[in-house]
Order: sequence, then structure tokens, then C-alpha cells
Amino acid sequence: MSVVEDAFSQAVALYHLGRYDEALAGFGRAVALDPGFAAAHNNHGVTLEKLGRVDEALASYERATALKPDYVDAHSNRGALLYKLGRIGEALASFDQVIALTPQAASAHNNRGSALKKLGRLHEALESYDRAIALDPDYVEAHSNRAITLDNLGRLDDALASFARAIVLDPGFATAYYNRGVILEKACRLNDALENYERAIALRPDYVDAHNNRGALLYRLGRIDEALASFDQVIALNPRSASAHNNRAGALKRLGRLHEALASYERAIALDPGYVDAHSNLVFTMMFACDDDEAILHACEKFSAQHETPLLAQPVPPYANDRSGTRRLRIGYVSPDFCHHCQSLFMMPLLSHHDHQRFEIFCYASVSRPDDMTRQLMPKADVWRDVCNLDDAQLAQQIRDDRIDVLVDLTMHMAHGRPLLFARRAAPVQVAWLAYPGTTGSRAIGYRLTDPWLDPPDVPHADERYSERSIRLPDAFWCYAPLVHGIDVNALPALANGYVTFGCLNNPAKVTEQTIQLWSRVLHALPTSRFILLAMPGEARAMLRERFAAQGIDPARVSFVSFQPRENYLRTCWQIDMALDTVPYNGHTTSLDSFWMGVPVVTRSGRSAVSRGGLSLLANLHMLELAADNDEDYVKIAVQLASDLPRLSAMRAGLRARMEQSPLMDGARFAQHIEQAYQQMWREWCAQQEQNQNQNQNQE
Repeated sequence: MSVVEDAFSQAVALYHLGRYDEALAGFGRAVALDPGFAAAHNNHGVTLEKLGRVDEALASYERATALKPDYVDAHSNRGALLYKLGRIGEALASFDQVIALTPQAASAHNNRGSALKKLGRLHEALESYDRAIALDPDYVEAHSNRAITLDNLGRLDDALASFARAIVLDPGFATAYYNRGVILEKACRLNDALENYERAIALRPDYVDAHNNRGALLYRLGRIDEALASFDQVIALNPRSASAHNNRAGALKRLGRLHEALASYERAIALDPGYVDAHSNLVFTMMFACDDDEAILHACEKFSAQHETPLLAQPVPPYANDRSGTRRLRIGYVSPDFCHHCQSLFMMPLLSHHDHQRFEIFCYASVSRPDDMTRQLMPKADVWRDVCNLDDAQLAQQIRDDRIDVLVDLTMHMAHGRPLLFARRAAPVQVAWLAYPGTTGSRAIGYRLTDPWLDPPDVPHADERYSERSIRLPDAFWCYAPLVHGIDVNALPALANGYVTFGCLNNPAKVTEQTIQLWSRVLHALPTSRFILLAMPGEARAMLRERFAAQGIDPARVSFVSFQPRENYLRTCWQIDMALDTVPYNGHTTSLDSFWMGVPVVTRSGRSAVSRGGLSLLANLHMLELAADNDEDYVKIAVQLASDLPRLSAMRAGLRARMEQSPLMDGARFAQHIEQAYQQMWREWCAQQEQNQNQNQNQE
């Protein structure tokens, strides 16, 4: 054996022993002794890559292929490294070179497919995976990659079949179980998806993504305690996983542990300052825990400064919109919730009553799972665009191309919103409405809709609590449609039960300590009364019982219902005599549902807009006697009404008719008011443009 071969062989042995620094030195000696030794250059590159010295590794692979143009391993290694570096086009060229040299190499076709998939050339990628499998029918990785590509093409059943084949070939292939779980979840086969995530974890207990997806699916299934345990496991495996801290916060919020949730969101943001969803979730959660509009505004402005600033720094192309004052305006609504979501209770009456002669209505729907409600809403728009697969930049361009005059955000900082879309300033006038009557903090949204009860006009400096200009609709922020018929109001339950049943079906995250204290005072004053709450089984209910017990209330007096289909949820109101509102974040949709079912709601208003939602609803029903602005009156109103069953019974019998006759269900009236607001905004923008134009001319 020559000196060069001896140095090379020793280096190979050292590499296989994991002694990479020594191996690197050995391959270096071989190269020094014989600069034309292509294999030494290739293995030198492999070792450099192992040590993280990728630029030097790439140079070694390229030296090897220059010395030996038909060196398949060096071309393959070069392609794999270029793929890791994100230089996909160059990687593809290397894989093509391997195939030219060895057309029967299944691995080269598989690698080529992965590069094509990364480039978005999915059909070509599928052909490459099929070729790899034709050459090697037992090629597990190719079956798995083929399945992922089929999933990307929307062929879910074919993708599942490919994963099934991969698992037959390798029953211990944890990644295949994980990816099959992802597809099953898309297909809404949730229990099957959960089984696959758990199988992946059983095979690989440190499989972080599988634990995370398992937690997210358990959360979706309402199994919050188990979801939280999964997220905790992810954090134990990877304490720096920002997504796990964000997901953990969501579970804590659902359990009503708001301050812990806020801390977890803050941890996620500290780990990843660019994490838009976590920051947005933090802002929204603050509204449940805080009755301070100034603090919320500060948090929203911090979000804007962190995430919107780069987008706002970009120049805005001139708008092509016709500024004629009397022409038909184009209104665009942006939402992920044009489906069976509480938002539809408010969009249906508005979309049903828009004046289409004067307004052209566009809906930009980012709906991941369209349903029959989506199909009911679609005909109400002049133009319906499914934009689920468009990113913010693409959607902004579509909105510009549509020449939208007034663009309305319906989601703000709630789940699945597009908080940075509006920073791209796709429309001349941008408005926040519906998700909640607070602020977005966005410097790109010029207006917010509100009403005189949420934001009394006579309060000094009140509008300074919002980054947007407040436009007060004359009556109410909301217009409601129950969207379920045939569920009548029943007789007052207390007449048959012999005791009053209070209830609250609000989001459990709204049940703050102040709320529990107020409710407990009411229950103490009426020792035979009962309470029904919405909460998932497990820790959420146990914790609520403990919080009542800490206030001296027997937990046996408190019962629970879970999240239910809308019809069953409304029928729960048949068990409730009177609803007690939450503080500081009042019920909005749930209060309207209660009124529709004949259940009066006693509310406690505060300083923030979200804490005055109950006041706004009661004002529009001419029932301000049920609204308190302090704790003492809240308790007094509830106790007095519960002690007067004839009054409570009469109120129940007349509430639905009162709702139907109020502005809260007058869709035509509401649409007219909101259209007037849009026209006002448009006129102001046009006037500002004219003023700017005149100033520019004067300067010239």
C-alpha cells in the first residue's frame, strides 16, 4: 500500500470512529501527498461538512468533480449540501448530473424529486419519485416523499396510500406516521390523526414535532389538560421552542390561567422576536385580563413597531382608484371566519342588506375549511375570492388589482387573522371592525367603528386610547342574526325548579378573579340558587370549582356544559333563568344569544371598550336597568331581579320580540349606517388627496 493510500485508509477508519478532527487531518495529508486524488477531496469534504465547515466542504466536492467529472458520489454530495444551503437550483443541476451518469440510481431520482418539490414543480417531483420507486419498489424514503407531494397536490387519499406503503416497508418509520397524521388531520379524521402522532412518539419519544402536533390536535378536540401536557413535553425536549411556548399559552388561556398564558406568550416572543402570531396572541389575551385601554394601546403599538415598521417603510405605489365622489364604491372584507363561526351571526345581516347599486362588495376569504355557512355567505358578495393559499403580499396585490376603496379587517389580533396584510396598504382607506371593539395599534389602519355606548363621545380624550380614528355608528357596533330557527323560548326554569339558575356561556378565559368574586356575592345572597358555566372537562372545571370554593361557595351548586354545536348550545339557555356577565371583557355574541333565548343578562361596565359591550347591547334594548357601573350595583341588580320571578318571567317572554324590534336585528338600518360611515371615510380620503395635490402644486 502506498503512503497516500495508507493515509487515506487511516482517515476513513478515524471518520467511522467519530474522530472527525483527526480524520480531517488524515484526508488533508492524502490530498497534500496527491493533489489529484479525487476520493480524498470528496472525503475531505464529507468530514468538513460533518464539522460544520460547509463552504470548505463545498469547495472540496467541487475539486473532486473537477478532477473526476464522472465521480457520482462527489456530485451527489455536492447536490445534497447545496440543497441544505437552500441553493436548490444548483442542487437540482447536481442531481441531474448524477442521473446522467447513473440513470438507474433510485436515490438520485429521489433527490431530484425533493429539489423539484422545493421549487414548487410538484408534478415533475412526483414523476421523479415514481421513477425512484420503479427502480427500487422498496425505497421507503421515496414512498414517503411521494406521499408528501401528493398531499401538496391535494390528493389526500393517494398520499395516505403512499404513507401506508412506506409503513408496511418500515413499521418503525416514525416520520411516516407523523406525516400521515398531518394528512389525516387535514381530512378531519382527527382520532386517526391522533393515533398516528402517538405512534410516532412511541417509536421516537423525543420527536418534538409529533408532540407539538399531538398537543395542537388535543387542543382542537377540547382535551386541554392533555394538550398542555404535550406542550410541556415539547418544552422539556426543546426549551427554546417558541412555538411550544405559544401553544402552551393558548392552552393556559383556555383554562382561564391568563397571567401564566401572558408569561408564556412573552417567553415565545423573547425566543423569537419576529414571531407575529405569538405577539398577536399576547395583545388579544391582554384584553381578557386588563381593563386599561391605554395599556392595551401601548401593547398594540409595540406590536406595530416590531412587525409593521419594515413594511411601512416601503413606498406606497399610487392608487388607481377613481376619486369620483358619487360613483359605486368597492368595499373589501378580509376574514378567515366566513364559516360556522360567531362572526357569521353579524356578517349575514350586513351582507344581506348592502346596497349593491351603490357598493360593490368583495369578500376575501382565508377559510381553511369551507362549510355550508361559507356557501350561504358567498352569494351575498358581488365578488368572492378564496385567498387561503395567498400570502399577504399576493393578497395585497390582488386587493390593489381589484381597486378596493375601503378595506375592512374583521379579525384583528384574533386567531388566523392577517395582522400584517394591512401594513402593505393595499387600499386607500383601511378600517377595523367586528372582531372586538378595541384598537389594532396598526399605523396603517385609519379608522375603527364603534358606537356611543362603547365609546361615549363626551368623555375627554377618549379617542386618544386608539391608534385609529373612531367612527361611531348611531346605534350599535353589532347587528345580529341567530342563524338557527325552530328553537323557541321556554318558560322560566325557576318556576318549575323552585330555585333560580344563573348562567354564563362566555369563553372561560373571560372568567377572571373579579368575575368569580362578583358571582359569589350573588350566590351568597341567594343560597338556593345554582350556576351553569361553559368549561371543558378536566382541569378547567376543577379550577373553577376551587375558585368558587375559595369564595365560600359549595362547588355542588356549580355545574358545567362543554362546547357544543350551536343548536345544543342555544338549548342550554332553557336551563338558565338569568345570565351574569364577565368582567372586564363582557360577553358580546353570547349575550345576544342569551337575549334571543329570553335570558336577560346583568352586566358590569368598565373603562375599556370590551368592558362596555354589555352596556351597548342593553342600551339598544332599552334595558339599561340591568347595567351596573360598580360592583355593588351589579350584585344588587342580579339579586333583586332573581327575587322577582313574575318580573323575570315576563322579561323572558318578551325578550325575543324586543330583540327583533331593536336596532340589534335591523339589518337594513345597520347596513345603511355602516355604508354612510364608508362614504364619510372615502370623502375624507379624497379631500386629503386633493389637499396634498394642491400643496405640491404650490410648492412647485
